[in-house]
Amino acid sequence: MQKIKKGDDVVIIAGKDKGKSGRVSKVLSSRKILVDGINQYKKTQKSNPNSGVSGGIVTIELPIDISNVGLYNPVTKRPDRVGFKLLENGNKVRFFKSTNEVVDV
Repeated sequence: MQKIKKGDDVVIIAGKDKGKSGRVSKVLSSRKILVDGINQYKKTQKSNPNSGVSGGIVTIELPIDISNVGLYNPVTKRPDRVGFKLLENGNKVRFFKSTNEVVDV
C-alpha cells in the first residue's frame, strides 16, 4: 500500500511549485508521481505532416518525487503526513498523523 494514490489531492511542499496544489493523475513508480498542472515544461516540437503532428511549443508535465508532496488534510487545510494502521476488522488504512483521522475507509 502506498501513501499517495491516484486521485489524491496533494500540496507541493518543496521545489519551484511550492505551495501549489493539484490532483495526482498517475503514479509512475514507488517514488514518482504526475500531478495535474504541476512541474510543467515547455518543449518545442517539430512538425511531421506524415503523421499529422503540428509543430510549435507544447507543454508537458514532468514527474515529481513523492517526498516533495504532502497529502491535503481538509480538516486542517494544510498538507499532512500519512501513516498506516489496522482497523478492528483487519483492514489496513491510511490516516493523517496530526489528527489521527482515517483518509480512506
